[in-house]
Amino acid sequence: MLTLYSYPELFGVADNNGYGLKVYAYLKLAGVPFEHRHLFDASGAPRGQLPYIEDDGAAIGDSEAIIAHVRRAYGVTLDDHLGPRERTLALLVTRMLDDLYWVMSYSRWKDEDFWPQFRDALMGQHPVLTAEAMEKAKAFNAQRYYYQGVGRYAPPEAYGRGLADLAALADLVPAEGFLFGPRPASTDAAIYGFLANIYFYPIATPLKAFVDAHENLVRHCTAIHALIGAAAPHGGA
Repeated sequence: MLTLYSYPELFGVADNNGYGLKVYAYLKLAGVPFEHRHLFDASGAPRGQLPYIEDDGAAIGDSEAIIAHVRRAYGVTLDDHLGPRERTLALLVTRMLDDLYWVMSYSRWKDEDFWPQFRDALMGQHPVLTAEAMEKAKAFNAQRYYYQGVGRYAPPEAYGRGLADLAALADLVPAEGFLFGPRPASTDAAIYGFLANIYFYPIATPLKAFVDAHENLVRHCTAIHALIGAAAPHGGA
C-alpha cells in the first residue's frame, strides 16, 4: 500500500503543512488507499523535504511529483475533464500557492505576534517536542525566509504579499462548486491544503481574517474538508 509521510496534524487538520495536506486531500478525493505516517524530522526524506510517499519500493518527494506519480500509477481521473486553458490556470494557481506558503509559514515561525501561540499549540498537541527543538526550528526557518526573501520584510509587507495571493484566489473560487465546475480537481486539493491551514487555526493572523471574511473561500475549504471525511476541527470562523 502507498504510504504518505508528512508533518503532524494540528487543530484537527491532518497535516499542519499546506503541501502535505494537499497530497492527503488529493489521495482522499482520488479514492487511492494509503497509510499516513507523521514525521517531525525531514532529514531522511527525498531532498530533505516533506511530504513524500513510498510506493512499490520507490520514494517520491515534492507534492506535484507525487500527484503526477499517483495519477499515472493508479489511473486517477480527477483532472480528465479539464481543457488546455483550465490546465494553464491550474498551474498558475499552484505557483501562487507556492508564494502563499512562505507568508503562511512566516506568520507561524517568524512573526513574534503569533509565534508563541503556534509554538504552544504544537507543543501542546505533540508533547514529544521540546522548547529547545522549537527554537532550533524557528532559527532554521528564519534562515530559509531570509534567503527566500520574505524574511527580509517587516510583517505588514510580508502579509501584503499573502493577502494579494488570497485576493486573487477569492476572485477565482466560485460561490458554488469547485474551481473548474461541480467536481473537484487536483487544484481544489491544493487550495484546500493552504486554506485549511489558515481557516481552521484559531490564530488570528491577517491571513485568517481575510479568509474568514470571504464566504466563497470558507465554503470551498469546508466542502473539501467534508468530502475527504475529516471531522470539523475547532478554530474555524
